[in-house]
Amino acid sequence: MSALGAVEAAAPGGPALFRPLSAEDGEQQPAEIESLCMNCFRNVRVERGVGGDGHRGALGDEACGRPEPGGVWGWSPAGQGRAGRAPAPSGSSLLQGVTRLLLTRIPFFKEIIVSSFACESCSWSNTEIQSAGRIQEQGVRYALAVASRQDMNREIVKTDCATVRIPELDFEIPAFSQKGVLTTIEGIIDRAVMGLEQDQPVRRATDKEVASKIDEFISKLKQLKEVHSPFTFIIDDPSGNSFVENPHAPQKDEALVVTYYKRTPQQAAMLGLEEEELDEKAADSVEDLRNEVLQFNTNCPECNAPANTNMKLVQIPHFKEVIIMATNCDSCGHRTNEVKSGGAIEPQGTRITFRITDPTDMTRDILKSETCSVEIPELEFELGMGALGGKFTTLEGLLKDIKDLVERNPFTLGDSSTPSKTEKLQEFLGRLQEVIEGKTKTVFIMDDPAGNSYLQNVYAPEEDPELKVEHYERTFEQNEDLGLNDMKTEGYETAPPSGR
Repeated sequence: MSALGAVEAAAPGGPALFRPLSAEDGEQQPAEIESLCMNCFRNVRVERGVGGDGHRGALGDEACGRPEPGGVWGWSPAGQGRAGRAPAPSGSSLLQGVTRLLLTRIPFFKEIIVSSFACESCSWSNTEIQSAGRIQEQGVRYALAVASRQDMNREIVKTDCATVRIPELDFEIPAFSQKGVLTTIEGIIDRAVMGLEQDQPVRRATDKEVASKIDEFISKLKQLKEVHSPFTFIIDDPSGNSFVENPHAPQKDEALVVTYYKRTPQQAAMLGLEEEELDEKAADSVEDLRNEVLQFNTNCPECNAPANTNMKLVQIPHFKEVIIMATNCDSCGHRTNEVKSGGAIEPQGTRITFRITDPTDMTRDILKSETCSVEIPELEFELGMGALGGKFTTLEGLLKDIKDLVERNPFTLGDSSTPSKTEKLQEFLGRLQEVIEGKTKTVFIMDDPAGNSYLQNVYAPEEDPELKVEHYERTFEQNEDLGLNDMKTEGYETAPPSGR
């Protein structure tokens, strides 16, 4: 009978099973409860099924699982027990055993309930353990390198949902195939041997080949106890309540590797944790939402016709998360894209200085926020904050956008421009085109007071010899442009209204 079953069987208002004593108190005695012997109960059911005249069989040694020396039961026609023997007295008291429960603490682990059952009628006994606490937040996996006989004596707490493996023999004890037990590594192997040997006589009579293979495997298991060669003992418990003793505690055990992990939805369902499975599904749906392109309706900024704007979150490696928005108008063909920072304004501004030395530099990813200014000293060119808006493109793409911006300016290249201005701008555009084609080496500078711009480092995580990133304190004017001077983020609840 399980410990929890015995607890539930206690009469309401009766004496407490566990007295209010410390788990380390050596004088604490186990609680004893009379409970049904399942071995006797099963044998009684067998007797009732075999009795041809419907009479109940005897409830003595015959009912308690001790067969004749030859392993064959002899039944009298009237259900009078074994043939040639007087029937034993019957009574429900012969079905009762004693369950003992003890709350104890394993050093450097936790509290557990140790339960044992013994029946005086049939001499059947059983022991098991159950965790006295709840299922842990994470599963646990113990991997022990067994190298000596002393390792075989290590204490083991194996719950009923734990899986035991010995990779060298391709041996596994599946979850829920055994009750929880407090034993040693040698005890785990002994129980496995006993389980395999239990039906060997029947196998030898029905399938000698299978029985021979099992005998060979049993021999290998028994040899493990001698530790002629090292092997690995693994216990994996999704509930996190199993344990392998560390004889060197509190120091680290070099032979023992303890790994904590997050349960899979299947493991959570196996433990009956439906909420955890739902949380996992919710997390997956949030992750799917991050990987999805969101779409919402808007109006075209050029013709005011209905259009769609696509939005997606993008994680830039070695930087941060940004929001990319793109609008495409089917009516007039206008297309635009914009990048917004997914985070807050950084505590410091960022100045990025990059020396363009090779045509391949044009392929570097670049994030220019709407608060970033661009400068090319060799061309005596500067692009202020707000121009071109936010963009996530390549260095070549940004320089082409700058070139298009200059070419579309009607006051510089239109009818109202002077020949001298036109000549200078044509010269500038030619030099800029040489930079785009990689024919001219130059310095490219990005200055973002908000700290939300980025230029790809192709050597990451190592330093780029041509790239220099500086962080600086913003000036009062820069904070004013960003609207930070009048922003109050602390103590604003108690601040008096302005004008008082």
